[in-house]
Amino acid sequence: MALSVNGGGFGSRRRGVSSLSEINVTPFVDVVLVLLIIFMLTAHVMEFGIEVDVPKVRHEKETAKEMPVISITRDGTTWLNEKPVNINDLPGAIRGRYGKTKGVYIRADKQTIWEMVAQVTAEMGDAGFVVNMVTQPADETPKRSKR
Repeated sequence: MALSVNGGGFGSRRRGVSSLSEINVTPFVDVVLVLLIIFMLTAHVMEFGIEVDVPKVRHEKETAKEMPVISITRDGTTWLNEKPVNINDLPGAIRGRYGKTKGVYIRADKQTIWEMVAQVTAEMGDAGFVVNMVTQPADETPKRSKR
């Protein structure tokens, strides 16, 4: 068994052996492919967005005009002001009771399943109503320290 060290002879110089000066691109290609896959998976999320009319929480003047308010309870029951109504009958009931009103207000319990709120919102949007969400303003008065 023969063993060759340094090109064959003892003390011989490296003749004809070039140093490895190329960059290994394999890790670079791996990173680029991972980024490409992440981009492909998340690109469709960026294309679609939902427009949300963020409610303004300021004090409104009292009005005598009755407005269509759809209430959704924790168990998913829908009410039009004080009367229970089926989700499919909401557009007809609103038009029959309020005439040519353009906007409705949706008020839901914070424990309500989101799917029910989304269905009512979609039904009202499909019927051509402007949908407004009813919120309760947070108590923003500064607390006084006890002295």
